[in-house]
Amino acid sequence: MALVRVKTVRVAAVGAVVLVAACLASTAACRRPDPNQELVASDFEGYWVVDAPERGEQYIAPAVRFLLRNRGQHPAHGLEANAVFRREGETETFGSDWRRIQSNDKALEPGQSTVVVLRSDRRYHTNGPIESMFEHKDFRDVGATVFVRLGGSQWTPFGKVAVERHIGSKAVKAQP
Repeated sequence: MALVRVKTVRVAAVGAVVLVAACLASTAACRRPDPNQELVASDFEGYWVVDAPERGEQYIAPAVRFLLRNRGQHPAHGLEANAVFRREGETETFGSDWRRIQSNDKALEPGQSTVVVLRSDRRYHTNGPIESMFEHKDFRDVGATVFVRLGGSQWTPFGKVAVERHIGSKAVKAQP
């Protein structure tokens, strides 16, 4: 019986040594990526989106859109984005959104870009025309701070954008 136990311990110890060696040999697999070094965000745009009406009320929510490009040398796995919306002059949030951009099993390859759209879960509403919301006395302009996380990195600020007083993305409208 003693030989069997020793043999089992030896196999487990060898397995642990192989795992550590594999991790040390593969710096890409064990490194903690820096989103600022690996990614670049551009073409930020803030606008309002129209939600489906409910019980005669019209709803609009702030949204941000941007282009995220992998400028690094390695595929970007586990890519996530988050936006925190705040009304002008306030510290309390006016909603947020989180999106998984690329899962761990699908990467944003070096040089590849993707469009990211994040929209607040808080909204303005009216029983009148949608455009009238921008002129209402209680309407407050909104801005968003965008954060990105790559794999096991910390959430990293990537930009601030003002949400303009118009419905829909100008970039989408400009496409043929």
